[in-house]
Amino acid sequence: MPEKLTLIGRLQAKPGKENALRNALIKLVPLSRAEAGCINYDLHEVLDTPGLFLLYENWTDRAALDLHFSLPHSQEFASITLDLLAEPLQVIAMRKITPPVSLNH
Repeated sequence: MPEKLTLIGRLQAKPGKENALRNALIKLVPLSRAEAGCINYDLHEVLDTPGLFLLYENWTDRAALDLHFSLPHSQEFASITLDLLAEPLQVIAMRKITPPVSLNH
């Protein structure tokens, strides 16, 4: 069985581009969530750092993530990031190494 893939994406907006980046990311969320291999796709804004956004994503496997990056909404977002991001997008890929928490302690 393919291993689930977890990502954290870190996106820092250029000064003055915070709202534009926020809006572009919000537009991306429902499109990404609708993909067959998406388990969750959650956008967060860091409270004490203006314009810093984190995406927390889980995908069924690497193939689902690769497909995600090839789809038109992802390609469109990638094409506008040069204008919006103060630094390159940082992506941290992870795999879970502990079992789920048991509700029956």
